[in-house]
Amino acid sequence: MTPVDKRPTNILRTDILVVGGGAAGVAAATTAARQGLDVTLVEKYGFCGGGAVAGLSGTVCGLYEATETSENRPAQVVFGFANEFVHRMEEAGGLSAPIKYGKTWTRVHDPLVWREVADSFVAEENLRVIYHSVATGVLMDGNERVEGVMLWSKQGPVELRASVTIDASGDADLIAMGGLPSFVGDNGRVQNPTMIFRLSGVEMTTFTRAYGDDTIMPVEVTEAIQKANASGEYTLPRAKIWLFPTTRPGELLCNCTRVTGPDGRELNTLFWSDFTDAERCGRLQMREYARFFRDHLAGCANAFVNDTAVQVGVRQTRQIDGVDKLSNADVVSGMKTLDGIARSPWPIELHTGEKPRVEWLLNDYYEVPYDCFVPRHGEGIIAAGRCLSAEHEAMASARVTAQCFSYGHAIGHAAVLAVRDHVAPREIQGRDLRMLLNKDGAMLG
Repeated sequence: MTPVDKRPTNILRTDILVVGGGAAGVAAATTAARQGLDVTLVEKYGFCGGGAVAGLSGTVCGLYEATETSENRPAQVVFGFANEFVHRMEEAGGLSAPIKYGKTWTRVHDPLVWREVADSFVAEENLRVIYHSVATGVLMDGNERVEGVMLWSKQGPVELRASVTIDASGDADLIAMGGLPSFVGDNGRVQNPTMIFRLSGVEMTTFTRAYGDDTIMPVEVTEAIQKANASGEYTLPRAKIWLFPTTRPGELLCNCTRVTGPDGRELNTLFWSDFTDAERCGRLQMREYARFFRDHLAGCANAFVNDTAVQVGVRQTRQIDGVDKLSNADVVSGMKTLDGIARSPWPIELHTGEKPRVEWLLNDYYEVPYDCFVPRHGEGIIAAGRCLSAEHEAMASARVTAQCFSYGHAIGHAAVLAVRDHVAPREIQGRDLRMLLNKDGAMLG
């Protein structure tokens, strides 16, 4: 049988195409449009936000240095587009003040406000936004050059041609469709997904008095979870958990599940069967943790689940095999480079096995080179976001929200240079982008 779609194909042309409306995609599309180019942003949902909103990660991580000195105030080291988005979230009342996260700080956002702020950015720049559409294939000139994508939409197929395409899908979908070099995690092993949820009806004064102001729950909570799980009364596969007070009264953002398959296997959401099992098992775990919180945590006796993420939170899947690769040593040593286009002070935060592992980079940051976003082979396409070229542990640091804003900011500028100067993205130097980013207030030095 031959697949049939008899609806007419709509043909569009754009200078720069961005596929994926997460932090990196919004930053890239906005940055490019501000330079006067025709930009199209494609997103599978009806809103922007990616993992931060659809996956309900709920926090803007990666803005501040980590330190052993708890009385120190947060030292912000990431600026540019990330800072601009943060300020607009603050103005809209959708972002918390910095709150403790172990040895550093993070900020909790309201996902509805995130969507509205993203809408305001793309509307101001008169972007062409195509929601509820999915790339089904890439348009290739030979085996190397990407010239756009084919989209599925309710209206019918869309042939969308572009001078430069940015893969901000999070999963390097376009790179894979084009047969360009990529890899999956640590020899196929990835960080497990999680089902994040919001718990309302919490007596926050009681909760904070019992557990302090660190969003990483103290050892007594871990031990209580282990004891409850061992009793057989609950099924709680993860004992080290993170609970974040949100911008809404009486509400906690709960990052606590460890989603595996019904048979206990580790899941990789690149596989449709794993993605499906992750959603089902994630919701079951959500109910178990919420029940445990009501039964055992101070201030949670009358708590109830407000909502879950639109989809299970995905930490890692496919990544590009880039001209450069961010190494584990780069992260832990605080590597700096003239071709760095983004800073990250965030720890290696590895979610695998029963207990997340966190390795801190104290009073420092590392820089991510531009070439980590340029595929080793293939023209006309650049990556942006968590699908960067990085080793397994390094990616566990480099994937968070503030850095994805920074990556998109830089890749937006790179795409503009490629179009205007008629050069391949791989011919662009990170140090040249660094100058443009600094003019935008990135403060890279």
